[in-house]
Amino acid sequence: MKKLREANLYRGELIPISGKLVTRYNQCLEKLGFTKTKLKTFSIDGIGWSPEIAEEKDEMHYLNNGEANLHGIVITPLQKGKPVYVPFHSFDREMMREIFKIHGDKINDITRDSAICIDFDQDIDAFYEPLDILKYESIRISFHLINNLDEAQKEQLKLIDTFKQGNNFIDENLHQQLLGSAKKYGDLRHRDVSLSEIHFTANSFYTKAFGGIYVLRDFVAPIVVFEEESSYKEAIKDTVHDVMIYHIEQHELVNQLRDHVIIDYDLDRDVRTKRYERIKKYIFSQHLKKTQHPIKDILSDSLLFKSYLNKMELEARKRVMSVERYLEKSEISNEYKIVDIVDQKMFHALHSPHSSLEPKHQDLIWKLLVNVAPKDILFLYWYDKEEFYEQFKTWDESMKDWVIHTIRNNI
Repeated sequence: MKKLREANLYRGELIPISGKLVTRYNQCLEKLGFTKTKLKTFSIDGIGWSPEIAEEKDEMHYLNNGEANLHGIVITPLQKGKPVYVPFHSFDREMMREIFKIHGDKINDITRDSAICIDFDQDIDAFYEPLDILKYESIRISFHLINNLDEAQKEQLKLIDTFKQGNNFIDENLHQQLLGSAKKYGDLRHRDVSLSEIHFTANSFYTKAFGGIYVLRDFVAPIVVFEEESSYKEAIKDTVHDVMIYHIEQHELVNQLRDHVIIDYDLDRDVRTKRYERIKKYIFSQHLKKTQHPIKDILSDSLLFKSYLNKMELEARKRVMSVERYLEKSEISNEYKIVDIVDQKMFHALHSPHSSLEPKHQDLIWKLLVNVAPKDILFLYWYDKEEFYEQFKTWDESMKDWVIHTIRNNI
């Protein structure tokens, strides 16, 4: 990942944590029922997740208590607007935006000397079968302060109120209690450390539970798409829920999404876009073996591209140029069918969310399409960074250079 780090494309917005903030972070971990980290320094993202602690614990989602119970940690106002690098749900970053929008000023105050543990509660203690995910609807976001600062404030105010009554101002025991509270927590009289619950609605979303599931509920009919085959096979045995169930590699899925006006395509339009060029070049690169030139040069230079294209086996060449071949043939006759000429993965990759969808739904559908056909390296980076990083490790060094250049220049 060295090249990605140097290009500032690998978790470049993490917040460094050290000193007292490490202590507060550990207090949050313990309060949430997790073990403390032994690290003296680490970094965190917008929801409080740390790649260093994940590596230490050998658990990517170490802030989860099972797949049904997600938590977060806020120890600095700098987390506002930061990415959530390893989200468990597609709406995790949206929930954090809502938290800072509603409680931003209070968070600034509280994190001066405390930290906030976040509980994302959807009233599900645990999942038992894949379609339990349909219980997701309203998420209650509640907050817990380390050292129970909110409770300490109530107690301090109660002591002050008692102090003001009658002759209590001469009570030495009361004096000591007040001084002890002030030394431990500071003057809490004028601080607002009460964080009200937030209710967040999740209709259509993606979750990593059961190997990865898309739940599409805001359209004509509910659709559930599974990434893991074993979870899909278990789900299709269900006779209770009235939903359409697909595995992500089923050919019928894309057709169904089109029929429900969730996605569409226009090859005449798409073939003139930068996205088409990226997809074509990526598919082309998969057929390059033992080249005399760096892959980056072959994909960037039209003369080299044509040279290597013509050296390819015929079937590979047809696959790379299948869209343009189809459009040429369809101008001559309407008897040609897309399915007979266009490479299926390329065809699926050229679909896009329907223009009528809301922005939040478009993002979700883009993520789904990227997972159906991960052929656009820019959109893969945008919508599924974890998968992008895994694929990046397998690429030729020159291919990595082309990918980085493409992403940085949005071409």
